[in-house]
Amino acid sequence: MNKTLLAVVGPTAIGKTALGIKLANHFNTEIISADSRQFFKEMNIGTAVPTSDELKAAPHHFIQHISITDTYNVGLFEAEALSKLDHLFKTKSIAVMVGGSGLYVDAVISGLDDFPDVADEIRASLKEKLEQEGIQSLQEELKICDPDHYQSMDINNPQRLIRALEICRGTGKPYSSFTAQKRVKRNFQSLKIGLTADRKLIYDRINKRVNLMVENGLIEEAQSLYPQRHLNALQTVGYRELFAHFEGEYDLEQAISEIKKNTRRFAKRQLTWYRRDDSILWFEHNTPIEEIIQAIKRKVSL
Repeated sequence: MNKTLLAVVGPTAIGKTALGIKLANHFNTEIISADSRQFFKEMNIGTAVPTSDELKAAPHHFIQHISITDTYNVGLFEAEALSKLDHLFKTKSIAVMVGGSGLYVDAVISGLDDFPDVADEIRASLKEKLEQEGIQSLQEELKICDPDHYQSMDINNPQRLIRALEICRGTGKPYSSFTAQKRVKRNFQSLKIGLTADRKLIYDRINKRVNLMVENGLIEEAQSLYPQRHLNALQTVGYRELFAHFEGEYDLEQAISEIKKNTRRFAKRQLTWYRRDDSILWFEHNTPIEEIIQAIKRKVSL
């Protein structure tokens, strides 16, 4: 029987966790989380980590398994996720992967792109530009030198911006030109299952989720993490805006509004990333699970 990885993808707040659990229960298997924001044990409310009931409903891996102080990247995740899949496939014919981090999903399914080395001075120069001119200056530079990548990445993540720009500067070529290379062949087949909905519905779900996060203690969580705000893991929507509030840049109402706005923008970029992948099998967010399972069985040999 073929070993198969089912990857559930789609924008934030669309219902990927619920679908992943249903698939894992139906196929009697376990879930690999590929949501890079949910890796960190100190970040709970602001990253929409699965609830205790959801974690009990199906075995999950790579949920809050490291600290924000740990050094971690997509390359380490790729290696660890593949090792976990090798273990799962010894007793399971199917595994489920769930997550909104497209780069991490793609790394497991088809490997990382091979980027050339660039001089350390380029990264140092970009960091200096960030400190002196702000993140908008990096966004504007990327929009000029690589508009394709600008449209699909999280442009509010300074580390991702610097990574893309150091490749652009160091090679004279767009970062995106290195992301269409021949990929590795895995010892399992894979199928991406995408969830989508009308954009207004997605945005409404995001707004309601942010309100619920605030009710559940997001502000207090951000306050506890504020002393470590310089760490890469905390350069993300939901925390960054509250840190700015603590520093007097926004009042609380403005900060919450910014979280909603930036999360909506993040969802839009997720959709842009996934819409370019014609291998994804798309479903409306409320499609019955039986219909999705039948479509999976028609698409891949299980």
